Amino acid sequence: MKTPRRAPLPWQTAKPAADDPGAPARVAAIMASPSYLPGDADPAFLQREDTRSLRLQFDYLKPELLLQAAGVRHAIVVFGSTRIQEPAASARRLEAARAAAAAVPGDVEAARRAAVAARLHGYSRHYEVARELGRLVAGCNPDPRHASTVVMTGGGPGIMEAANRGAFDAGAQSVGLNISLPHEQFPNPYITPELCFQFHYFAMRKLHFLQRARALVAFPGGFGTLDELFEALTLLQTRKTGMLPVVLVDEPYWRRVIDIPFLVDEGVIEPEDAELFWFAEDAASIWRGIVTWYRNAGNDIFGGAGA
Repeated sequence: MKTPRRAPLPWQTAKPAADDPGAPARVAAIMASPSYLPGDADPAFLQREDTRSLRLQFDYLKPELLLQAAGVRHAIVVFGSTRIQEPAASARRLEAARAAAAAVPGDVEAARRAAVAARLHGYSRHYEVARELGRLVAGCNPDPRHASTVVMTGGGPGIMEAANRGAFDAGAQSVGLNISLPHEQFPNPYITPELCFQFHYFAMRKLHFLQRARALVAFPGGFGTLDELFEALTLLQTRKTGMLPVVLVDEPYWRRVIDIPFLVDEGVIEPEDAELFWFAEDAASIWRGIVTWYRNAGNDIFGGAGA
């Protein structure tokens, strides 16, 4: 506790106008100058080109300290499209797209949007798979309210929302790693508020995805999902990180998106690289495969040595 002084120090009072009529205005100008702000209270200074190294540190350190404080040790990381909605919402979107196309017969773009909505509605089954996976991950903790093994997503809608929602259904905490973008965005409503972070740098976000990862589960998705998946596969291929299970959900989708046998045949990857992941179609198979992977490795999902 700070003890107040009985008598003020000289610098606690500004030079009075009685001594110099211009002094108060000059003091006010000095104190209003951006240079007078402490560095950590000056947003403009912190956004300078030459303070990027500090921002990188903050981008890493804030989530790290809060995750440590929450007791989060391990994560099942879930990737997938933001466009895959829950079935009811997807059905409404499909109905609206078909109605819009019917209102303008012969409009090629409207027909295309209706066809895309139909395909996305077919993928909406994966929302429930991801949601159930979130519940299964929550259930592996003795006390889901203080989970040390959590669902971790990019914090957005779609498949990410579903995984966080499953943990929420089970009363468990879960993590969302949002990223600041030029347009407004919102985190999904099922992330634990104290464990939802907004990153400035994709690099720091990627680091946090993998730092605690005990498994990666990739549902159908676009550029963002592919980016995270290939980043992880490259690290596993090069052994830059320790081995961990990677599960791709919806085998027909992934076999069309990535022609792994072609890459092997062309010699740009080795046959063993095709063994860095496997396919699954439902939450029980995903979770069983992950647990079995660790059992075969002589460990458990929590990172301890097996019996």
